[in-house]
Amino acid sequence: MSTVQAAPHVHHDPVGSRIGMWLFLLTEILLFAGCFLAYAVYRARYAGDFHFAAQELNLSLGLVNTLVLLTSSLTMVLGIASIERGRVRAAAAWTGATIALGAGFLVIKGFEWAAKFHHGIYPNSPQLASAHTMGEQVFYGLYYTMTGLHALHVIAGMAILAVMLFFVVRLARSEGASGEAREALAGRLENAGLYWHLVDVIWIFLFPLFYLIS
Repeated sequence: MSTVQAAPHVHHDPVGSRIGMWLFLLTEILLFAGCFLAYAVYRARYAGDFHFAAQELNLSLGLVNTLVLLTSSLTMVLGIASIERGRVRAAAAWTGATIALGAGFLVIKGFEWAAKFHHGIYPNSPQLASAHTMGEQVFYGLYYTMTGLHALHVIAGMAILAVMLFFVVRLARSEGASGEAREALAGRLENAGLYWHLVDVIWIFLFPLFYLIS
């Protein structure tokens, strides 16, 4: 006589996990708030130099990267909505698309940085020290620091989403997956999405501060 084994219970505390994620995001916001405060102080002191130095940045690449990250936020939302509706395979596809868009952002940013390095515009370079004013040097120092810190967060977000993609794909291949397991995974994917949206929002502030002030 065969017995049917019940699906294992999956502990899931959506409220607690969401509160924990928001507390973590608060620390990230405080980190970038310090950077934005430093930018505001030096922007007030070297307004003319900041205006001139910003003209050396590639506005087109900055705009493309903005569109890339905005699109990645859309695919992230679609991924969360898909898994909440039980469309696990679609959730995996949208999550993978979000990771791919994040990688595209980093590639574009890499080309932009490479062009600046080629022209000798990087922190402590002889070209930057000899041919640019102190205010311009401060501008580029903040540019590399803040966009570099943001890029590290993009990489971290991609790593988190890659882990989530692994679990989503595993759930999609599991025939006996319970609704409880899907609900728990949906909660974790939503938390990962919150982090990704924060990364996007930070860039929405960085883009005008560095690219549009000229």
